[in-house]
Amino acid sequence: MERYERALAALAHRGRRRSLAPRAGIDFTSNDYLALAGDPALRDALAAALEAGVPAGAGGSRLLRGNHPEHEALEAEAAAFFRCGAALYFGGGFLANYALLSLLPRREDLVVHDELIHASCREGMRAGAAQCVTARHNDAQSVDGRIAAWRAAGGEGRPWIVVESLYSMDGDRAPLADLADIAARREAMLIIDEAHATGVFGPDGRGLAAGLEGREDVICVHTCGKALGAMGALVCAPAPLVDYLVNRSRPFIYATAPSPLMAVAVRAALRVLREQPQRREALAALMDFANRSLAQRCSLPASGSQILPVVVGEGARALRLAEAMCGRGFDVRGIRPPTVPEGTARLRISITLNAGRDAVAAMIEALERSLGELA
Repeated sequence: MERYERALAALAHRGRRRSLAPRAGIDFTSNDYLALAGDPALRDALAAALEAGVPAGAGGSRLLRGNHPEHEALEAEAAAFFRCGAALYFGGGFLANYALLSLLPRREDLVVHDELIHASCREGMRAGAAQCVTARHNDAQSVDGRIAAWRAAGGEGRPWIVVESLYSMDGDRAPLADLADIAARREAMLIIDEAHATGVFGPDGRGLAAGLEGREDVICVHTCGKALGAMGALVCAPAPLVDYLVNRSRPFIYATAPSPLMAVAVRAALRVLREQPQRREALAALMDFANRSLAQRCSLPASGSQILPVVVGEGARALRLAEAMCGRGFDVRGIRPPTVPEGTARLRISITLNAGRDAVAAMIEALERSLGELA
């Protein structure tokens, strides 16, 4: 135990030791953007499924006895909703990204990823066999240059481009149209993590990559535990790639299948997206108000999305600012390296339908006061 205690003490000394904290204050930190996690639409669907005998657990992997009709119904509905070749349901977004990037790119291939790509993608790339290189954040020319240099050096495999459509810590958007053009011109595959765009952006909440789905060179990952209010993730891809994942992906083959009840909840969430566009409209109005207020009251740049980063530099400053906000009744968390780059510790303010316009206005006012005290 000693070495682990020493490691924890070292983390504490560097201001990086984490601990679990209870929910407290008005929600400005969750990813429950459409307030679906506790919504009656999902609760009623789950209650009906339990009454009909849908089990809480799958009882095994999908390739054994764990394959439930609710899994298959969700995948068929998701493929139609997102307009892709096929969909495969994983237990979470981390698992889905890991499965894709540890399996699909081959040893002779090249993976070009945005420098701010999520940890799940990094772990998948680390477990895979392909060469991996970093491109500058949201810089399509940097991606293209990396591929061109690799080809010039004799690279003969296939390039893979890996990005998030909306970045989880900055709230900014990837240049998807430019990246799709590069993928077509360079015969590359484009993997797009839609985690923070699913349900929030695009027609029917289909995400920022909605216009690209169905292409043979595009794979999208739609997380179900954020705006959809449930759990899991859907890999949307050409049907042969989904079939290949079923046959060769160890995280899929050797894991107990997600709860069939979660598949029920995700299906209910997709119905809400189709039938209640007013939710997205309300969130869009709220995030616009929050972005404008943040710029006007705190002189901070607007992200244009539901994710508002307040970068303060040092981890200790971010924690003090978060503590001040929590003391004023707002659940806002500090984000430190290595989750974000060194020198960019921040508050990550999340705008959701769990807090209305008055609460957003009060939070911005509290942030203005707290920033003044921190200075």
